[in-house]
Amino acid sequence: MAMVASPDRFVTRARVRLTAWLVFAATIIGLVYLFATAHGTVDSLGRPLGTDFSNVWTAGWMADHGRAPAAWDWPTQHEVQKQVHHDSAIPFYGWHYPPPFLIIATLLAQFPYVVALLLWQGLSLALALLLVRRILPDDRDALLVALGAPVVLVCLGHGQNAFLTASLLGGGMLLLDRRPWVAGMLLGALVYKPQFAVLIPVLLLARGNMRAFASAGLTVTVLCLLTLAIWGWPVWRAFLDSLPLTQHIIIEAGATGWEKIQSPFAAIRQWGGSIPLAYAVQAIVTAGAILMAALVARHGSMAVRGAAALSAALLCTPYVLDYDFVLLGVAIAFMAADMAKRGALRWEASWLAYAWIAPLFGRAVSEMTHVPVNLIAAIAVLALATRRAVLMDAALGRFGLKYSKVRIG
Repeated sequence: MAMVASPDRFVTRARVRLTAWLVFAATIIGLVYLFATAHGTVDSLGRPLGTDFSNVWTAGWMADHGRAPAAWDWPTQHEVQKQVHHDSAIPFYGWHYPPPFLIIATLLAQFPYVVALLLWQGLSLALALLLVRRILPDDRDALLVALGAPVVLVCLGHGQNAFLTASLLGGGMLLLDRRPWVAGMLLGALVYKPQFAVLIPVLLLARGNMRAFASAGLTVTVLCLLTLAIWGWPVWRAFLDSLPLTQHIIIEAGATGWEKIQSPFAAIRQWGGSIPLAYAVQAIVTAGAILMAALVARHGSMAVRGAAALSAALLCTPYVLDYDFVLLGVAIAFMAADMAKRGALRWEASWLAYAWIAPLFGRAVSEMTHVPVNLIAAIAVLALATRRAVLMDAALGRFGLKYSKVRIG
């Protein structure tokens, strides 16, 4: 990372390193305690280990036993979850994903639950760390800061898929210019979590990369056809039939908890706004985020384009939870890479530090004060990336603007 101007002097390499070590240690201690106090596949609070992973493994088990369409039927899947965890009081974790994710779920269900959870989180985290290393190959603290990011603890605690999502979107942006066909495959694989892929066609067209566009489209088609070949149309009919209930209960009514959902839509609903108003605000923010990311796609460097894409993706959906902000962690890595190469603008280091630490207290602050801490972080990183593209990529070349460069550490 790099910084300029006095307001950023608080963010030093030593302080970043110390904070990362402290959070990393807390993550290890928390996970050891979680597994040490568990009873079978249930933790000490009566929840499945990995909480949300329960619906992934259960859906995979159901598909492997000829019951794939029933995974989208909430009462049926809840009964299976009770059997899996040998606990009739287990909370329900619904399966809302498109059928392509069922391919991964079925593979994971070939292993015992706890083994599958460890494989899932370990391998997907390793992919995300590999991506960070590729983005920041010369930063000796990159992996420490990545592992110590509070969002890693949040994601691991939920057994979630944000490491995979961030790896696919971040890897696609990293390879877009050099390996467009591979980049398109990575981006197309986001069909498993399509709310984060809304902006991808626009970015690829803005960049004029038709090979990546075609590759992404082919990947989506192949994955969808593969699910049809394995399970037939019933899984798609079940998924489509489940969407209205998911929209009403999970998104509009906020059954997950508004403090966990960090989207513009959720902020308006948490503040007492109506559903139509929340959708209107979400539409405006989504359009603005896509336009800003498209602007950066045309004028920004590779690293700045990556930062804009991942931060904008978080703003383009009404349903984004705090663990999904692993994407923002990769966006921060992209920003740090460009700062290390070309220097920093005022306030960049401070805002990136805020975005890095935000998931540690974002949920609690949102619950107590209704201030969407993580949402603010995503907006800030997108704004920083856009400013950087305009000032340092568009303007520097045209007008020969100068900036100072001061290293941390």
